[in-house]
Amino acid sequence: MRYNIVFLDAASLGDADLAALQQPGCELQLFPYSAPADIVDRLQHADIAIVNKCRLDAAVLAQLPRLKAIMVAATGMDNIDLTAAATQGIQVFNVQDYAGTAVPQHVFALLLALSNQLSQYQQAVQRGDWSRSQNFCLLDYPMFELAGKTMVIVGYGSLGQATAELAKAFGMRVLIAERPDVTEVRPGRIAFNNALALADVLSLHCPLTPATQHLLNRERLAQLKAGAVLINTARGGLIETEALIAALKSGQLLAAALDVLETEPPPAEHPLLQCRLPNLLLTPHIGWASREARTRMVLKIAANIQNFVNSRMETRR
Repeated sequence: MRYNIVFLDAASLGDADLAALQQPGCELQLFPYSAPADIVDRLQHADIAIVNKCRLDAAVLAQLPRLKAIMVAATGMDNIDLTAAATQGIQVFNVQDYAGTAVPQHVFALLLALSNQLSQYQQAVQRGDWSRSQNFCLLDYPMFELAGKTMVIVGYGSLGQATAELAKAFGMRVLIAERPDVTEVRPGRIAFNNALALADVLSLHCPLTPATQHLLNRERLAQLKAGAVLINTARGGLIETEALIAALKSGQLLAAALDVLETEPPPAEHPLLQCRLPNLLLTPHIGWASREARTRMVLKIAANIQNFVNSRMETRR
């Protein structure tokens, strides 16, 4: 049996070499992008779908009786209706541990940019402020050291753990927040609300689920230690947008750096794009996307396809 594989949003991997996805006994079709209206038609004859951020909900999956497997080109699977897939007998595979160095590196790129005011100083140099200075340096924007500060990690999987190790290398104290909805705190962790009150830096690494949607709302942001820094490289839906803007404007948050937003790509009128706050740093969901990480991603997707096909062959024997 030959398996038809369709990658709906292959351009999301940039210039990564996708040759490994062409597996023996399979036909591979690549689409750079797929609008929601295109998905059912393009997957109508697919046995295996590869998706990064295309949404496969119950209504879409119900129209795809031939589909046998979904390969998610990411770790998070919040764009897949897992219950509907299981009901239809569709296996879902994600990719883990491909960005274990890239994401923590980006966390600290963001944190260092904030702590050393890199954007503000770069703009000052470009405006000519340094050239006009009577001193050899500019001290217009206050900086702070990471050593001795407390970083609270929310979500202690492989990315949270790797981020914690980098924090320790900078001389930071690391605390691991317990889930907010539990009654018993596990050894080595600290109750969620207590952790918020102790955080100089809060770094999010948890998945987006119904339980974590707007995990940081107005009430929880108010519980943060005054003057804390927030870093989010996980999912945009973890933070309530308007509450974040209010916390940045009031000074409850010293600064925030986000690599993710609730809608991606965001519309031009998105509040976080329009507010233009000097203590807000945004990057376009690139923390995972080093060349090395994307190469690992492709190889792991290929391995998932191979394992799935081999398992089907074993079943038929």
